[in-house]
Amino acid sequence: MKKRVKKRRNLMNSFLAPCLILLMGGYLVWSLIYNQVQISAKRQELEAVQTQLAAQKADNEELSRQLEASDEEIIEQVARDELGYAKPGERVFVDMSGK
Repeated sequence: MKKRVKKRRNLMNSFLAPCLILLMGGYLVWSLIYNQVQISAKRQELEAVQTQLAAQKADNEELSRQLEASDEEIIEQVARDELGYAKPGERVFVDMSGK
């Protein structure tokens, strides 16, 4: 009877150890793949934020330039761009093609 019990325990140990190793290996592979996907997503997010940062810096530079401009330059720019005014004797051409 004791031989049979020992044989079962040896069989159980020889089956259990490789199963545990296989499970741990599977978990490690899954963990590696999951982390790589997360890293890729964060890199894409970083690129998007850097693009937004560059656009915001360009806007800030334009606003700084406008702050440094004199009042007459600002008034002239608003009159030309928003109100459609022109200087005396100046011809303004409007592109109606929409291109």
